[in-house]
Amino acid sequence: MKLTEKQRRFADEYIRLGEITQAAINAGYSTKTAYAIGKENLDKPIIKAYVEKRLNDLKKQSIAEQDEVLQFLTSVMRGEHKDQVLRGVGMGEQEIDELEVSSDKRIRAAELLGKRYGIWTEKQDINVTGAVQFVDDIGDEDGS
Repeated sequence: MKLTEKQRRFADEYIRLGEITQAAINAGYSTKTAYAIGKENLDKPIIKAYVEKRLNDLKKQSIAEQDEVLQFLTSVMRGEHKDQVLRGVGMGEQEIDELEVSSDKRIRAAELLGKRYGIWTEKQDINVTGAVQFVDDIGDEDGS
């Protein structure tokens, strides 16, 4: 079963507004029954699934994932990424110039990548195999 066009419009409006009544009205439902129909729509599994999928898609689009961050840092470190700056050209007009990323930014990107991969750590990972034995070789207070 597929969503009707009106149901899809309602779901999209609900995602945008977060409000049942206005979403139903914007989708074309009657103002008198907008809340009841909107509530009923949100209880339908197909509409609920559509809303959840769209919200997950929007979340994925808005948040950078680990690979994207690492690719960006790598492009900065390699000098492939360019900084954009505005340059005045007179009469209140500006143009965008692309400049090489500074060495400070490239070094910082390399440091962040190095931290991610454990290159710059001073910690030592020591694995001990076998049992640890404690020896009490301090004498008693009475001299024995």
